[in-house]
Amino acid sequence: MLSGPPTPPPLLTLRRAAKNFGGVRALRGVDFDLQAGEVHALLGENGAGKSTLIKIITGAHQPDAGEIIVAGRSLTGLTPSLAQQLGIACIYQQPALFPDLTVAENIGLRLEPAGSMRRINWSLRRQRAQELLTRVGADLSPEAEVRTLSMPEQQLVEIACAVGAGARIVVMDEPTASLTSREQDRLFTVVRELRSSGVGIIYISHRLDEIFALADRVTVLRDGESVGTHAVRAITHAGLIKLMVGREVDQLYPPTEFTGGEIVLELRDVDCAASGVNHVNLAVRAGEIFGLAGLVGAGRTELARVLFGLTPADRGEILIQGRPIAPRSPAAAVALGLAYVPEDRRRHGVVLELPIDQNITMAIHPRLFPNAWLKLGAEQKLALDFIRDLAVKCAGPQALGGSLSGGNQQKVSLARWLATQPKILILDEPTQGVDVGAKSEIHRIIRQLAKAGLAVIMISSDLPEILGMSDRIGVMRGGKLTAILPGQSDAHAVMAAALGQESEKGAA
Repeated sequence: MLSGPPTPPPLLTLRRAAKNFGGVRALRGVDFDLQAGEVHALLGENGAGKSTLIKIITGAHQPDAGEIIVAGRSLTGLTPSLAQQLGIACIYQQPALFPDLTVAENIGLRLEPAGSMRRINWSLRRQRAQELLTRVGADLSPEAEVRTLSMPEQQLVEIACAVGAGARIVVMDEPTASLTSREQDRLFTVVRELRSSGVGIIYISHRLDEIFALADRVTVLRDGESVGTHAVRAITHAGLIKLMVGREVDQLYPPTEFTGGEIVLELRDVDCAASGVNHVNLAVRAGEIFGLAGLVGAGRTELARVLFGLTPADRGEILIQGRPIAPRSPAAAVALGLAYVPEDRRRHGVVLELPIDQNITMAIHPRLFPNAWLKLGAEQKLALDFIRDLAVKCAGPQALGGSLSGGNQQKVSLARWLATQPKILILDEPTQGVDVGAKSEIHRIIRQLAKAGLAVIMISSDLPEILGMSDRIGVMRGGKLTAILPGQSDAHAVMAAALGQESEKGAA
């Protein structure tokens, strides 16, 4: 009887990988393998062990036990340099680029041989950078400084570096966390091209739709253990969620209870040349969740920065409860009743080196500590109230911000601004990079805040989140609000407006 060709060995195999940090068991004997030409998704809630497993694969951590086999080579551990030599590349959620260098210089530093006496062919460097950027669908100039790029644009540069390095094993850690549908589609094309060329891809995402669109297999971690590896075609969304959280998540998007309220925030012909915001008219009511959708660079975050006084408006009127205001700084915006939870919580949200109570009270020191008289008991009580109300999972108010999972960091960042007792809450990507369980909790909290009368402006690149959470949806394009749609709109209507295929009359 004839037999087929032998099955090639996996590109990567981990057997009984274990890792402890003090008394915390981060990994408890995990098995994992990656075949050539497959996308193997790795799922789990924050704290499940995904990051630790990836750091073992990339050589950032050494396992306490277990075996690593790369292309048939058995190892007890890796180093970053050895991992790179073996063709392992990782694209992290937070890009690791040099902000003061250009895109071409960053790509060149990653891909060109080192040597202090080596002459640089600048023309060839720019040409190669442009070719890689084009391949990953990044409409960027090789001469652009990285500091001028948005987070999604920086992620695309990271992907270009990995593609240019010719890696055989590519780890993608939340690569679409800040991308919108059009950028995601281009990325998916790149992923499929890599897969068809024999590259093995470990794909980490909290967006289950991406897993079903891209992955061949999925492994779920929970509490440092693998709770199953399945062919994607053989499992459902509900089955994956239950594996991840160990329970059913009934309502990812709680139903709205908004019935109308007074206009709290109004914008009349607001312009800001510095941020590209142009002729925005908008009214948001008490108790309403107003979603802001649009492609990357559409002006959503820029509008939030105008409202919060980071880049003040040049022209037009901003009114709070009918009273004209002109916020020229964040401090002035807070005093007027505005609060802003920014997109990048690690840079602008939670101070990782400070305890939770100090993170929460950071924006209200003058009120909490009049005449600079410290009241540590009051600070701890306030922190404990928010920890309880927002269900922050932590060791207590003295736990450091850096000890928290992504979802709990987001809750602490939210608590800081809720402590200012705002009338208007601006949330920029409130569930970016958090797991499905934490996402469900954050959605519940946002809905409760709106029910209590807070006016919420929610910016999100996650279209299902916009559709599921918004009472109304504003769509931005080129710094303009091109349409205002009801919350029950379908995805096609939102994307049509974002791409300029919708009449602007809806924004009037």
